[in-house]
Amino acid sequence: MHYKKTILVLAVGLPVLLTSVFSQGKRTGVEGYIFRISGNRMPSPNIKLSPPKGVKAVLYIYELTSLSQVSKVEGSAFYSSIHTKLVKSVTSDKNGYFFASLPPGEYSLFTKKDALFYANNFDGENHIAPVRVLAHKVTQANVNIDYDAVY
Repeated sequence: MHYKKTILVLAVGLPVLLTSVFSQGKRTGVEGYIFRISGNRMPSPNIKLSPPKGVKAVLYIYELTSLSQVSKVEGSAFYSSIHTKLVKSVTSDKNGYFFASLPPGEYSLFTKKDALFYANNFDGENHIAPVRVLAHKVTQANVNIDYDAVY
């Protein structure tokens, strides 16, 4: 009788234990580097461009945001306010590396210069700096702070 109870406990508990063990180490979120790019970045046969430098900066992660959901500073990639929900902010390390644990979904990534938000890329539907996070996956996303660069 004692063996039947042990087998029953193992049959019920083992799948739960194995699921827990195998799910450890699986993260869901976004990671990458924040790069500071400045100066003349035009290609030239006589000048070798230096690689961008990773920098410590705060990354603001908002719900997926379109151009119609921000107050844009005319003629720039700066925004005085964002009218979607701030989900999380994280600070990159001195090399620019960041990781943010996030639930699956779509987000927009911004940095700041003084009081203004900055993002310099869009998708085909005018979403600003979009990233998609999938369950049990880490999405790779690099962020360029390049408002002082010339291309």
